[in-house]
Amino acid sequence: MTDLPVRHFQGRDGVDLVYREMGEGRPLVLIHGYFSTATVNWIRYGHAETLAARGHRVIMPDLRAHGDSGKPHDPAAYPPDVLADDGFALIEALGLTDYDLGGYSLGARTVVRMLARGATPARAVIGGMGLDGIVDAGGRSDHFRRILTNLGTFERGTAEWRAEAFLKTVGGDPVALLRLLDSFVDTPREDLARITVPTLVVAGEKDHDNGSAQALADVLPNARYAEVPGEHMSAVTKRDLGIAIADFLAS
Repeated sequence: MTDLPVRHFQGRDGVDLVYREMGEGRPLVLIHGYFSTATVNWIRYGHAETLAARGHRVIMPDLRAHGDSGKPHDPAAYPPDVLADDGFALIEALGLTDYDLGGYSLGARTVVRMLARGATPARAVIGGMGLDGIVDAGGRSDHFRRILTNLGTFERGTAEWRAEAFLKTVGGDPVALLRLLDSFVDTPREDLARITVPTLVVAGEKDHDNGSAQALADVLPNARYAEVPGEHMSAVTKRDLGIAIADFLAS
């Protein structure tokens, strides 16, 4: 079921943003990763369906510069922490007060930024993210800048070639995605130590793209760590991820 209706809300700066919903029950906001979309991350591989069947109203935005959301090219549309701002705008637009919040990769980092800035979900899920990717948010930015500024030059089979191929399948906008890299904000360890929301840190057993997920769970005062099969790109394609999230939210 990948053709859910597109619903609109506005970022705090007026940019048109969208989300999709599946299921009824307790609200769960899920934020996708860089280059991806809500449909690819959460719907295509059955995670939203799994969570909806377990009693959740799954709310899945397309990040700014991604999917069906606005993709402005003006650098002014990408101030520091703009994705966290957009997350707060969605919660405010829907009037959510008692909800859960989760994300994968860049979506997980966005969840951390929202928590560090005072978001109050009952529970949080940080997927596909390690400690390095949180305390040094721009650590992999050079990798993505190189891809976005040298499209069409990579040898078949390389990590860069695979990333470019994925970008093409989702119809990504290289200019908007490049601008977004400038908005990433670090979260210091001392800020992480103040996040007391019950949290699941979940990652593929071979996922080392953003450092150690176990180390991230160790820094958070009220977190548990879970492994699922796969590495960074493949873990999100396996139903194990959605099941791990559903089990945590039911615990």
